[in-house]
Amino acid sequence: PVLAAIGLAFRRSWTSNFGLGASLGVSWLKQNWLGNPQLILPVVVFVIAWQFVPLHTLLYQGGVRQIPASLYEAAEIDGAGRLQQFLAITLPQLRYTIVTSSTLMITGSLTYFDVVFVLTGGVPSDAINILPIDMYVTGFSATQFGTASALAIILAVIGLAVSLVLTKFSGFTRMTSQQEGA
Repeated sequence: PVLAAIGLAFRRSWTSNFGLGASLGVSWLKQNWLGNPQLILPVVVFVIAWQFVPLHTLLYQGGVRQIPASLYEAAEIDGAGRLQQFLAITLPQLRYTIVTSSTLMITGSLTYFDVVFVLTGGVPSDAINILPIDMYVTGFSATQFGTASALAIILAVIGLAVSLVLTKFSGFTRMTSQQEGA
């Protein structure tokens, strides 16, 4: 329900007659954001980013706070600058956080339905035709449940494959503690 509410709030705020453009009197905001094929994809990406940037920010903030300060002190004593410290300490220490965040983003993007469905009204167009919407339209509008089930299986296999590839190439399966003395 929360995701649908987010979609509804953004859908209402971007209507050309009653949205932000009409309320604020800004002419360039009075366009049909969700009906224009050139604008619909950036609008959907913006809404999804708005929704999940705080989560990934907290993931990275938690990851950075786990890095021992002694590593930075030692690098500073050795004469490493900020960029060198970032490349040699911060990025390697955030490897598992990056893998987790990337896996969440990629597999999540494969299964987006609710926000996109609410924003677009469930009408797939060439501008934003994603597999979950296509699966829904095939199953419930065209009543081709066998084809929709096959699309669901394909979607699940793609998500699983992407997750396994990310896990395999990141070394996530060999994860060890990054804490001092652990």
